[in-house]
Amino acid sequence: MQSSQTHRLGYPVRRQFVPVSFAAFTFTLATDMAFWQTANLMWQNFSSWLLFTGLLFGALAIIAAIIDLIRPSTRLLRPSLPEILGFLVILILAFVNSFVHAGDGWTAVVPTGLALSAATFLVILLTLVFAARSERTMNWNTP
Repeated sequence: MQSSQTHRLGYPVRRQFVPVSFAAFTFTLATDMAFWQTANLMWQNFSSWLLFTGLLFGALAIIAAIIDLIRPSTRLLRPSLPEILGFLVILILAFVNSFVHAGDGWTAVVPTGLALSAATFLVILLTLVFAARSERTMNWNTP
């Protein structure tokens, strides 16, 4: 549900890209676990493509966030510092994970890639908690 402040000020463009990154990185964990259980290289390829997609949309989210900071209509709806730091940590973990997944076979995923995917997922959950708290605070402070 959008607050009345969102309707008055404009919708932040970054909110179009961030969920795609979060979904791609979450599915990366799922495909890494599938690879761990089956050793089928198809799952490693899926993970690599999901990491690429998440990083691409993450870069678009950063560009959109910069545009949102410039736009006067969305300046008040910017994310909190913990959200920003969480998103940057997510992208850094996924970037390192992408290099790990570039390897061949089992060692490209197990154990390092799987651990990085799990860590990325945990930081996503933590970042979503920060986002929910700041959204709740913003809705309480609206006139």
